[in-house]
Amino acid sequence: MPEAPAGSDWTDREIGLIVADYFDMLSLELAGRSFVKAQRNAALQELIGRSRGSIEFKHQNISAVLYRLGMPWIAGYKPMANFQRALIDGVERYITRDPALFENPMPTASAPGLHEPQQIFFEAPPVTDFEAVPRVLERIIRKFDPALRDARNRQLGKSGEERVFFAEQSGLRVAGRDDLARKVRWVSVEDGDGAGYDIRSFDPAGRERLIEVKTTTGHKQTPFLLSENERSFSEERPDAFRLVRLFDFARAPRAFELTPPLNRSVLLKAATWRAQF
Repeated sequence: MPEAPAGSDWTDREIGLIVADYFDMLSLELAGRSFVKAQRNAALQELIGRSRGSIEFKHQNISAVLYRLGMPWIAGYKPMANFQRALIDGVERYITRDPALFENPMPTASAPGLHEPQQIFFEAPPVTDFEAVPRVLERIIRKFDPALRDARNRQLGKSGEERVFFAEQSGLRVAGRDDLARKVRWVSVEDGDGAGYDIRSFDPAGRERLIEVKTTTGHKQTPFLLSENERSFSEERPDAFRLVRLFDFARAPRAFELTPPLNRSVLLKAATWRAQF
């Protein structure tokens, strides 16, 4: 097919084809199946008449949209922000046809380590920049809100709490504190929600760790929901409250930890309003 003029706008057909190709590669990657990016790129060049570089850049643009939606993206296609309305619309159409791509891109049951006393790899929290959402992305993020998605996925939340529960016990045993490991409690399961935290644990010196777990299949900076009860409890017990953020949970679970005051680390925005008569 003749190559399209450099700098010309992509048609809806071209966008539909490259978005479909991207999600097909992503599904292969999440399933652990190999593919050759160069061969996929060459096939698209023949199909739509765009250059290799133009196609690769558009793949990176798609990664940038998925990043904002708290979704996994293809390794090697680093998110490159160039948010064109037509491309965003193309991604929205594709996800709308198959909502599971957003809701559960990889079943949480496949996450390693559940029911096993494994440690969790902790890293530094993300650098706070409070970057505003580009206006062109506001509508698609309202439609596909990653924080709301993770909050309503109760199985994901329970699996994340379970992972932290066993990791806390394991860490105390490694530190020679079997006595404290036996006292670790999964409060949200044993007593129900409402305490303001999920797990009561300890550090090796015996100081309380009251842990609220927030889990996502998304990346490190995926937003999350925090209840008013959790926020207020973090202020009541700043000495003990710890927010553990588990991310990339379905592929390679990692975590970071936040300590009060939480507004030093995250930008807190009111998400719901209580209406009262």
